Amino acid sequence: MTSLRKLGRSDLEVFPLSLGGNVFGWTADEAASFAVLDAYTAAGGNFVDTADSYSAFAPGNHGGESETIIGKWVKARGNRSDVVIATKVSQHPDFPGLSAANIKAAADASLRRLDTDHIDLYYTHFDKVEVPVEEIIGALDELVKAGKVRHIAASNITPERLRASLDFSEREGLARYVALQPHYNLVSRGTYEGELSELAAKAGLSAVPYFALASGFLTGKYRPGTTVDSPRAEGAAKHLNTERGQQVLTALDEVAQAHDAPVATVALAWLAAQPTVAAPIASARTVEQLPALLGVAELTLTDTEIARLTQASA
Repeated sequence: MTSLRKLGRSDLEVFPLSLGGNVFGWTADEAASFAVLDAYTAAGGNFVDTADSYSAFAPGNHGGESETIIGKWVKARGNRSDVVIATKVSQHPDFPGLSAANIKAAADASLRRLDTDHIDLYYTHFDKVEVPVEEIIGALDELVKAGKVRHIAASNITPERLRASLDFSEREGLARYVALQPHYNLVSRGTYEGELSELAAKAGLSAVPYFALASGFLTGKYRPGTTVDSPRAEGAAKHLNTERGQQVLTALDEVAQAHDAPVATVALAWLAAQPTVAAPIASARTVEQLPALLGVAELTLTDTEIARLTQASA
């Protein structure tokens, strides 16, 4: 059985792959989403990531589609106590920003869509520097005290704002961030490594990286001369034109061949082996895409292989 990983200083224990819910209600309809969620949990997965704004970016959607599908699935399966649900606030068209009033209203809206009485992990999706950290933490603390949120976390935040938030929580004895959700992968290391990752380590926070597969580039399906039918193809293919992208693909191919493993599994295994990382996030539109993601729970890279990938991605 796959060992679960403790999330920061919280009491949450999570599977080493967080299932991204951004595709639910976008490129995966309700039936396909249910099938993916069923297969993920059947394999031992328990950590589902979404946001109140998913997928307002898709034509015809307004936001909240992903939460609604997850809520219907949990109710249908009767497994709420077995699943760690993470969602986010600040980007929904009807609930923009991080004012105290908006955080509370957005949380209530998320709870209704998720059809649950609590959110296990509640992220500030994008920090809003015009709002004092005292106001943000104060509102999040009220949600925790009310039992609507178990633990709080931050995504897309600067080291300065994170430090100020942690300091305020400590000083006032309020709810404290337990995790970060940074943009981090083999072709985007500067978005987390350095001051932010060092602060996370010092403060005992876990990282749950998004874009773990660089919009699909790190699955290995993007190669010179190939055309991939995907809404993310443009974002992923741009890495083909960089020296780092080519070097990373070469190194991934070598390590994948040595383990007879998919390239995506190796890319996720490198990420999962990095300091502070508890569980990379990756999404699947179909059940067929899941095994390469789930493989991260069983693949342990050697120190030499980790160093090879780290060097290639430098």
